[in-house]
Amino acid sequence: MAAYPFLQRLILLIGEEAATSLEKCKVLVVGLGGVGSWCAEALVRSGVGNISIVDSDTVCASNINRQAQAMCSTIGRLKTGALEERLKDISPGCTVKAFPKVFSKENADDFDIGGMDYVIDAIDTLPCKLDLIEAALAAGKPLYSSMGMAGKLDPALIKTGDIWDTQSCPLAKLVRQGLKKRDISGHFTAVYSTEKLKRNGLPEPAALSDHLQVARRGSPPVRENGRIINGSAVTVTAAAGMVLASLVLKDIYSRCAPSSPEESRG
Repeated sequence: MAAYPFLQRLILLIGEEAATSLEKCKVLVVGLGGVGSWCAEALVRSGVGNISIVDSDTVCASNINRQAQAMCSTIGRLKTGALEERLKDISPGCTVKAFPKVFSKENADDFDIGGMDYVIDAIDTLPCKLDLIEAALAAGKPLYSSMGMAGKLDPALIKTGDIWDTQSCPLAKLVRQGLKKRDISGHFTAVYSTEKLKRNGLPEPAALSDHLQVARRGSPPVRENGRIINGSAVTVTAAAGMVLASLVLKDIYSRCAPSSPEESRG
């Protein structure tokens, strides 16, 4: 682990074998917003040695409240480029591949899903989200998928579970419906929130992002670059990103940890 001297505290927790597995691990993170950017950073800070990051967007001022790569100095830059620079500063030994493009069924082959150990879905546009889920399931890769985190304030209400068991999440419901329409019945872990936020008389937020084109009740929708947007807080979006990253860490640790006290004694 010479390439990752900053991992001493983590190695004390998970052991050398798991840390070495993380160093060899290849992870694809698609969507670098308030969830995906923090997930990518947590993975690199945990010693993941090869990460591919995907997003077509550029940093704007309204991203600063919740995205890891968003700062006054990065406004106008590609999110992939700004985050790649940040990740390499954290872990110079990490191989970071940046894809400044939208993931879709048509270009799925560009991302080498078959060569990945884990796929992280942090996309907020439903058709592309379904395309990534379909591709990851078809490749047989472990998939961890974030559902809707906008309009939430309580990170303690973030849950994990099989996509078919999710509750109280409008985006998860649409994902389930979309998968059924595509005749996809595969299983994967979703990260979702059960929070139903009361807004003290303010207009309710759109249930999801621009792909639904859902207007706020009683007022025109708030738009940014033509897209309907919702309120969001870094305390929730970053927490969801950390949960996604933790699923990778826990899975690797479970594969490396001794299965019994006798085995741990050698």
